[in-house]
Amino acid sequence: MNRLIVRIALTIVIIVLGYFVVESIMGPVRFQRELDHRRRVVVDRMKDIRSIQLTYRALNNVYAADLDTIMYFLKNVDIPVVKIIPDPNDTTFTRTINDTIAFIRAADSLLRHARYPVDSLPYIPFSTGLRFELDAGRIDRGGVMVNVFEAKAHLNTFMQGTSDQMLRNLIASEEQINRYPGLRVGSMTDPSTDGNWE
Repeated sequence: MNRLIVRIALTIVIIVLGYFVVESIMGPVRFQRELDHRRRVVVDRMKDIRSIQLTYRALNNVYAADLDTIMYFLKNVDIPVVKIIPDPNDTTFTRTINDTIAFIRAADSLLRHARYPVDSLPYIPFSTGLRFELDAGRIDRGGVMVNVFEAKAHLNTFMQGTSDQMLRNLIASEEQINRYPGLRVGSMTDPSTDGNWE
């Protein structure tokens, strides 16, 4: 009888230990998979923000400083559709003529491939209604004033609902090497429109 109880107790202990061993391996794997998936979705949204900012700057000579301006631009501004043709008077075929052939709503042009509603652009995917941080301005680069912008999404925003401990560890490891713990496109200190995922 005592041996039977000991065997049952050992079996239970082995099952519990086996579960913890498997979980210690699979927990980080699941976290990494979820992190990779969420990053891809947020990066796609940030690429759209960058594309909109570049078009906005081409038309206004400055970047939009807030998300409300971007949303107004998308919904209310028509941008030109330009046809570029070679100059018939140029025998070297190096000069072109830009001909505006139509105008199209900014959202229809810039977000035609988006898989989300236009109104959700300012909101960080997987967050509880949190918006991207956006800033824009001008900085001095070698005596020349340069337009800059930056959009950010902290790991805490788009990794909500995942393992708190693994998220804290990831944030600490990013901060330890002086990297922004999240995703960022553009920069308020350098004239760059690159994302920190590139």
